[in-house]
Amino acid sequence: MNDSGVAFGRLVSHLLDDFHEPSFVWQVVALLCVLGLAWSIARWWRAAHPPEAGWHLRQVGSRLAFPLSGMLLTGAAMLILKHFFPVTLLKLAMSLLASMALVRGVVFVLRQAFPGAGWLAAWEKLIATLVWGWLALYITDLAPYVVDALEQVDFKIGKQHLNLWLIFSGIVTVFLTVVFALWIAGVIEGRLMRMQSVDGNLRIVGVRVAKAVLTVVAVLISLSLVGIDMTALSVFTGALGVGLGFGLQKIASNYASGFIILLDRSIRIGNIVQVGTDSGTVTQITTRYTVLRHPGGTEFIVPNETLIGSTVQNQTYSDNSMRLFTTVGVAYDSDLELAMRLMVECAQRQERVLADPAPSVLLTQFADSSINLELGFWVADPENGKMNVVSAINLDIWRSFRDNGVQIPFPQREVRLLGGVPQQLS
Repeated sequence: MNDSGVAFGRLVSHLLDDFHEPSFVWQVVALLCVLGLAWSIARWWRAAHPPEAGWHLRQVGSRLAFPLSGMLLTGAAMLILKHFFPVTLLKLAMSLLASMALVRGVVFVLRQAFPGAGWLAAWEKLIATLVWGWLALYITDLAPYVVDALEQVDFKIGKQHLNLWLIFSGIVTVFLTVVFALWIAGVIEGRLMRMQSVDGNLRIVGVRVAKAVLTVVAVLISLSLVGIDMTALSVFTGALGVGLGFGLQKIASNYASGFIILLDRSIRIGNIVQVGTDSGTVTQITTRYTVLRHPGGTEFIVPNETLIGSTVQNQTYSDNSMRLFTTVGVAYDSDLELAMRLMVECAQRQERVLADPAPSVLLTQFADSSINLELGFWVADPENGKMNVVSAINLDIWRSFRDNGVQIPFPQREVRLLGGVPQQLS
């Protein structure tokens, strides 16, 4: 039995002895005062530093304010009251508050490492159950026996001797170190995404590389801490390499293509691109695929290998400005100069239309029933929509033509009957 188990066992024994003493009431009163003051401090901290205010230390402080302040106040109360009566209850409360701080700290790191994950609510309960259950084993002096039982179940893999306790502690160590590494990666991601002076693709590459490197380093460090020989992973890494070479060629190619796209910055988030018949705005670039969002709401998931191996029409590669146009037909007897001037004025009245290059009208065709005029204009924000500004200009053109007597003809056909009117059958 280790020293921790003996200490907790003595703690419980002393607590049962103190229960029959009159001073036990004062221990309860002191503990209630400490917990009430800690609750007030935690409430003040949450009001002064809300989690939505940003900065990870403020957020973690909102979760740890109660257990940490409770531990400090409990320790101070123990130092003062131990000269007057036993403080066994306060010692037990100190252990419980420490375990609460551990649970909340681990869950906070999990939420930072996996933002938006709905399964964390269940994980929080599981982690709390494991921590408090292990604390209960130590309090009841059963933890050493559980450890010994797990160590008795041992086996050998190659030259490495393993047992259930080593595997269990290894899983916990790997989990904690990987989560801590992902939390650090989340902090790095937040800092990089706020650096507007750095290109967006380079920021994404930095985040992906940071997560991959920190995760690998965390796994290697945790396995070394547990005592697992790294050479035992040589067979696994060899098999993984063979799998990547044969069975995962497409996946590996997409991942390599993703890093190429992010590094050469040929496609950026916000670009309007067309790949084959699929077009849209780039909303997300991952290491395996790129997401294009069509103005109609449809999203296309394009493998990165396709973007590397085929022609991509990037309408906003070097300049976000885009030329749009609309075609209107006017009657042959209309005043063309007036119609062209009205169309230019309609485009100039739209806020999104650029003054340079200025809108212009071209006579494109002498059609059967009309003279077709094409109004071309430039916008600097095509990501905000193209058809909406075209529709607004078309409506303004219709009003201007109506008010100034410019006719927009519709197709007409003249039918002539040759040979006279046929007689009606009697």
